[in-house]
Amino acid sequence: MRKRWSNRWISTLMWLAYLGADSVAIYAFGLIAKAQINGGTSDFEVEAYGDLFAFWAPFLLLHLGGPDTITAFALEDNELWHRHLLNLLFQLGTACYVFYQSLPSNKLIVPTILVFIGGTIKYIERTRALYLASFSKFRGSLLSSVEVIRDSDAAIKMMPGTNDESRDVGEQKKTDSDDGVVIIVASFYFTTFKGLLVELPFGFFQMNYSNAFFRRITAKDAFRVIEAELNFFYDVLYTKAAVVHCTTGYLFRAISVGSVVTAFALFHVLNKHGFHEYDIWITYTLLLGAVGLEFVALSMLICSDWTIAKIGASEKHGKSLFRKSIFIKFLHKFKSESSPFALDILHARWSRSISQYNLIDSRLSRWPKWIEKLLGLISLGELFEDLKPRRVAQYSEKLGDLILDQLTRKNIIGLDLPSVKKLCAARGKWALENFETEQYSKNLLPFVCDFDYDASLLLWHVATELCYNTDTDESTSSNTEESRNNRENSKILSDYMLHLMIKQPDMMSAVAGFGEIRFRCTCAAMDNFISENISDGSKTNKTKETACKNLLFFVGPEAKPDPGKVPTISSVLFDARILAKRLLEIDGKDRWRIMSEVWVELLEYAAVHCRPCAHSQQLIKGGELVTLVWLLMAQLGLYQNLGSVDLRAAGSAKDEAPTRRFH
Repeated sequence: MRKRWSNRWISTLMWLAYLGADSVAIYAFGLIAKAQINGGTSDFEVEAYGDLFAFWAPFLLLHLGGPDTITAFALEDNELWHRHLLNLLFQLGTACYVFYQSLPSNKLIVPTILVFIGGTIKYIERTRALYLASFSKFRGSLLSSVEVIRDSDAAIKMMPGTNDESRDVGEQKKTDSDDGVVIIVASFYFTTFKGLLVELPFGFFQMNYSNAFFRRITAKDAFRVIEAELNFFYDVLYTKAAVVHCTTGYLFRAISVGSVVTAFALFHVLNKHGFHEYDIWITYTLLLGAVGLEFVALSMLICSDWTIAKIGASEKHGKSLFRKSIFIKFLHKFKSESSPFALDILHARWSRSISQYNLIDSRLSRWPKWIEKLLGLISLGELFEDLKPRRVAQYSEKLGDLILDQLTRKNIIGLDLPSVKKLCAARGKWALENFETEQYSKNLLPFVCDFDYDASLLLWHVATELCYNTDTDESTSSNTEESRNNRENSKILSDYMLHLMIKQPDMMSAVAGFGEIRFRCTCAAMDNFISENISDGSKTNKTKETACKNLLFFVGPEAKPDPGKVPTISSVLFDARILAKRLLEIDGKDRWRIMSEVWVELLEYAAVHCRPCAHSQQLIKGGELVTLVWLLMAQLGLYQNLGSVDLRAAGSAKDEAPTRRFH
């Protein structure tokens, strides 16, 4: 749920459950040990209770092992694998002590041992998953081994639009790909680029290969591959996938399931004379719960993307037991959008929601002054501000088309590393310099080149809002579908980028600078303007449009700071008005195209300068658009940590198959 939903209340409940789970199990172990010592009122009851207590204790190991879908709540939990290892040893010792106390006359000894085996396997799986996902171990595993990827070219050529090398990319017919092909391709690129998670460089060969691939497919397919690839990243960092989806993992999972099922069967046929009826029902409840959870985990394992990718790869070698993709087709049917069992459908790999935060909206919807003063006295202003309903926009394919189109226009094939880094450093400049009309670029370039990133983002945000609410041009040139899409995309990206800077500063820490201080100064200037020029009344869209028009055409004592003075961190409201006026002088169609492309580049700049760990942390919060853009940019070669040498590609002939070059 948490990789598909961005609801803060659900996240809080999961956090409380995650923290409380181990404590509950430890407390229950204590209760069992205490009850075992106290026993019943007769020797017969002491023996019966001792047998049951010894049988119940291993179920807590199953509980401590946790479900396959969560091992870590946050990245920091992976670094605490030492603590979980110590807990494992301690809890195993406690369970062994409880079992020892029931000997030698325990008539539940066999089912107890079986559940103990299953619980121990589950707990070890969890601890090992945390260990493998820790930063040092994950990075070390990538440095100490060279991945051997077989038949990668065959898997990737299954994507539509990638087979015909003779035709121009733009002329190829691009169609949507099958879900199974998307998963197989995503698995291949995950294996190739998973070093991104620990900031390892990748070579020019990998970059050129993935660049050529993503340039040949539709934006919809590109983002589907990226979504599925991020799903693999999520599984490696926060679930047991890396432990379970291997030969040893499958073997131990079979042992675990078999042990629990056999224990249930043995208890069912056992003579239960001497056990209290309520205790028997409690035991059945524990057994049924354990068996049910095991089969749920088994079904999720069978239907997972990892299984589809492995079967797809093995079919290429003729080693699969499931010929002609019958099993994969069944899984697609099972997981299709129309299926009632669609638990992991491709379209729901992230929340697909884009959080919005608007400066002018926030100032028009402020709390009354007396409430703000009261909240300020008790230092709860920010808390109550965060409790306000969050506005979100839904990700659309039109937005994906805009992003991929601009990224693929930055053709980096043949460029050296400094040139690639220069492209990564562009934050609106490239978009303006490559626009058809040179005069537009000349007038607008100062607003991206002469300001820090945080100031540029703020003034373009305010200017976008002013243009959005005052643009009433209904001419044919500005009222086309393309213009409307660019207008909406500009608005969505503008509010989204401000949300990242103000509400998620950890993701923008490398580029935000004095963004929060500058934002507060701009808010103060906006508050003064509203109080002096906007009459009190209900905060409606009409009021907002009025505020924007008044601000845009306001003539007052405000003047631009003297350039001879020392620069200070101040409001960007005045500069935003100038920018908005220059934008409104441009034809509507060109205006919104320019603005949308500048916003895409501002998004790209933030994405590529954000630390990978910050991107990884967003995977548990429903995902972020900026994270998808980061991974897409990396696979197109727009990545600053690009390696200068690729030994695997050295000496390879141009016409050599990619599979052999990877070998």
